Amino acid sequence: MEHYLIDLFNLLSIAALLSFPFFKVRGRWLLTLGVMTAQAVLAFVTAMVVFQYGKIVFSYPGSWVSGFIQVRVDELSAWFILLISFTFLTGVWYGFHYLKKYKEQTSNLTMHAVALLMAYTSMVDLCVLQNGFVFLVIWEIMALSSFLIIIFEHEKKETLKAGLNFLVQSHISILFLTVAFMWVRIKTGSFDFQAITAFTASQPAITGIGLFLCFFIGFAIKAGFVPFHTWLPLAHPAAPAHVSGIMSGVIIKIGIYGILRTILLIRTDMMTVGYFILFISVVTGLYGVMLAIVQHNLKKLLAYHSIENIGIIGIGIGLGCLGLGYHNEMLMICGFGGALLHTLNHSLFKSVLFYCAGNVYQATHTMDIEKLGGLIRKMPQTAWLFLLAALAICGLPPFNGFVSEFFIYNGLFEGLYSGQVVPTLFILFSIIGLVLIGGLALICFTKAFGIIFLGTPRSVLPDIQPEKPLSVIPIYVAGFMIVFIGVLPMLLAPWLLKAIQLYYPTFDSDSYDMLSAVLETLTSVGLYSLGFIALTALLYGIRHLVTVHRPREVNDTWGCGYVGDAGKMQYTASSFIRTYRKLAEPILLIRKQKQEATGIFPETVNQVTHPADKLEKWLIDKPLNLIRKVLDAFAFLQNGRIQAYILYGVIFVGLAILLPVLVDKIGAMVQFLNQL
Repeated sequence: MEHYLIDLFNLLSIAALLSFPFFKVRGRWLLTLGVMTAQAVLAFVTAMVVFQYGKIVFSYPGSWVSGFIQVRVDELSAWFILLISFTFLTGVWYGFHYLKKYKEQTSNLTMHAVALLMAYTSMVDLCVLQNGFVFLVIWEIMALSSFLIIIFEHEKKETLKAGLNFLVQSHISILFLTVAFMWVRIKTGSFDFQAITAFTASQPAITGIGLFLCFFIGFAIKAGFVPFHTWLPLAHPAAPAHVSGIMSGVIIKIGIYGILRTILLIRTDMMTVGYFILFISVVTGLYGVMLAIVQHNLKKLLAYHSIENIGIIGIGIGLGCLGLGYHNEMLMICGFGGALLHTLNHSLFKSVLFYCAGNVYQATHTMDIEKLGGLIRKMPQTAWLFLLAALAICGLPPFNGFVSEFFIYNGLFEGLYSGQVVPTLFILFSIIGLVLIGGLALICFTKAFGIIFLGTPRSVLPDIQPEKPLSVIPIYVAGFMIVFIGVLPMLLAPWLLKAIQLYYPTFDSDSYDMLSAVLETLTSVGLYSLGFIALTALLYGIRHLVTVHRPREVNDTWGCGYVGDAGKMQYTASSFIRTYRKLAEPILLIRKQKQEATGIFPETVNQVTHPADKLEKWLIDKPLNLIRKVLDAFAFLQNGRIQAYILYGVIFVGLAILLPVLVDKIGAMVQFLNQL
């Protein structure tokens, strides 16, 4: 009976796409909203059935190429189905309001609606299908539909460049995944995911590690692990705000799902895998947050924070793998539990941040932090929701980011008791890295919130209209979940334990008690923190009641003897983090432009910094420049003469005919020499 839920989910999407020609643009968007809402309800029901009654397993006939197409919806699938559906639901409702400004672009809006439907349907299907051939086909559909929703404003050169960058790197990801699935298919004769387990269980550990690396690189490109992250900071600023929220909230999480699924299937040396993931994750988290701090574009700043949080999730996955290798249940619970929780939590607070950034962009027509300021008075709801998500991403109680990071910290400190040198050094490295990540995130969001929403405008901004309900209601829904999980994480314990149990089926009641103890501690912290916030609000309310009728006098702030433009006398985003920038300059790539003071009374003095990604320059820009130079050496071939082009064709055909003959001759010669 339950498999009809999956069938109906896909049929709704197909029916909607076939119905599009019969509607106008607004009707198509209303149809998209209705169908995706219905699909989300089906997805929630499916996930609840799995958590309540266990796995859903069935198969489709398939073909002689793919074999039977297995569908297995387990607790890991259900967890990701829930977070994908929730973020897509808030994203498409927020996008309905966001795209009203583009109502004249009818063809763009239609294609965007089609791509959103395809992206959501394909991502949920990726979580339930366990056949390598079909998985690759659906992965390609997801990549193409994601590309289409990113390039909504394709008339802009930067947007098209970012979209093509995403598409190329998505296909590099598919290449690695194809190699991995074909490796298993050649060795076992099956595309079924269970064949991966059977193959690696019968092979030496080095074979399993090699197969894992193929899968990991393929999924890590999608997830945004360093150094496979370079598409992400380009795609986020180019995409519409709701797409950025969906991209950061769920599209990169498909990469995390793939890594977690791979770990579940492959039988190899989990200690080596754990150390590898732990190291690359700490580097990813640190590199992401270090670059985020120096960004001037708000969406690019948030994009690098997505890389940072992928690093935090990876630290949890690495800890879980070490727990598997050392048979340490507490390490597994805290590692995999923290990774799963942070995957969910990040999808919530990062989507809120991107939706708020969208509101800021539509109100001010800029994402340049240096030009903003004082928006809390014009956009109070957006400001407070941004602050809520910023506190959550910094890991402060009583918000959800604190819950998942506490889990991971708990696992790290548990790992210190191993009594062995190598694990202890890796764990210390990870603790220091996670502490630095948290501290730098606080600096970054203090800068972002303070410069954007506090003070006074740093440039002339357009007239800002009051926020419309549809521009904030989806954000309130996600914001409510941020607080709910932060205050009552205990309610997630049964689902979380069932997902973790997949990695270690021999969990018993003691394991549940361990998980419950951690969550009960977090619940207590959340309730106490919420009580403190309530007490502060009460005191503020009493003060307001006492002072509301008192006369008020408003005066200009003393300008230290200089009366000038107040906007110019504030901190800029660059000056706020100047000390950090000076310390980080040897690691980061920051170009500066200065206009020095001249004369006794200089008219203009300024300094502009341009942060760039050093890894992007080394891994993409330099190789591309080298390829261009090599190709330029053959530019003389393109001379515009028809005779020359005919000659090239004759030469090519001649070589194509002669090459097999030459190969046969060489083979015969080698055989003759061997006989001698």
